[in-house]
Amino acid sequence: MAYLQFNKHELVNLEYSLNREILSTNRAGGYLNTTLTGCNTRKYHGLMVVPVDSLGGENYVLLSSLDETLIQHNQAFNLGIHRYPGIYDPRGHKYIIDFEMDKNIVLTYRIGGMIFRKEILFVHNKEQLLIKYTLAEAHSPTILRLKPFLAFRNIHDLTHANLTADTFHSTVEKGVGYRLYDNFPRLFMQLNVKNEFVKFPDWYKNIEYVREKDRGYHYNEDLFVPGYFECPIRKGQSIVFSASLEPANPSRLQTVFKQELDKRPSRDSYKNCLKLAASQFLINRNGKIQVIAGYPWLGRCSRDTAIALPGLALYADNGISIFSRALETLVKEANGLFNTADAPLWLFWTLQQYLGMVGDKAALWKDYGNMMKTIVKKYKEGTD
Repeated sequence: MAYLQFNKHELVNLEYSLNREILSTNRAGGYLNTTLTGCNTRKYHGLMVVPVDSLGGENYVLLSSLDETLIQHNQAFNLGIHRYPGIYDPRGHKYIIDFEMDKNIVLTYRIGGMIFRKEILFVHNKEQLLIKYTLAEAHSPTILRLKPFLAFRNIHDLTHANLTADTFHSTVEKGVGYRLYDNFPRLFMQLNVKNEFVKFPDWYKNIEYVREKDRGYHYNEDLFVPGYFECPIRKGQSIVFSASLEPANPSRLQTVFKQELDKRPSRDSYKNCLKLAASQFLINRNGKIQVIAGYPWLGRCSRDTAIALPGLALYADNGISIFSRALETLVKEANGLFNTADAPLWLFWTLQQYLGMVGDKAALWKDYGNMMKTIVKKYKEGTD
């Protein structure tokens, strides 16, 4: 049985399902975050949100959502859902019959005689989102259509239709690449099977984020849809979609998906749940270990790092190494470390916990003794 499971009655009730969110991170600063139905209700939501070094390292929403459509006998069944002024359209949530989350996110849809399954996986330590589609049941020839909604903006902002966006795409094996604005990375979208990309660029305007409206913030956004992928899908066949910052090898997408899934432990015990939750806050990026204060809108904060690091390292693989590297980054960057009266004191406490793990007082004093003496001196001197 899955760690989390929701049934059709719960999922089709938007009052229920839109108030429950899913979060998955790549352990490198990126995340996917949306609601159970895939309807984004916050400006921070998106299928692929990653830090962009060329823009200061803050998180940016690249791929906001991906709408799936199944076509039989020239009739289209759209599985997506978006909020527009006064209406949800399309209303693909009505087809969802099951949601599960354990090693990854799995949604199952029933459309007439079709049973369609979607599995979502954010690859660890890499900017790559994989979505595996399986047509479990079908009695007629079926076509799968995938329509990406692109944002290319900071998580704290909203984007609107403009003439600046670069609507031209590069071509890669079984896919395309888009970079809407300068200084952004190119987003490569590919399938593991032969497909047709139908270029049909358009802005989908006035998408609403109801949680932002509730909070009193601006809540309307226009998202750019460059076109759609289309390919046949047979009963029993699985097709993998990849969104990444580097071109993927389409022939290996199935293998990469399986390998990534097999590496992940099941949430079948309290310890595993705690360990997996803790690991999402430890960021391994650009050769540094950092702690993120929270998802989706918080960044790095030295005070929060000092408080949380001992507990996070306790449940991390290679905990002492993680603790040591994160501590080194914390002291070196000192991101707001001395902006509050108690943050340096928390650092002392953190060093005490670290000493309890390594037991080497001489090494600790050699690395951090001068800093600690300076802090004590500043406390004694006080401020004006």
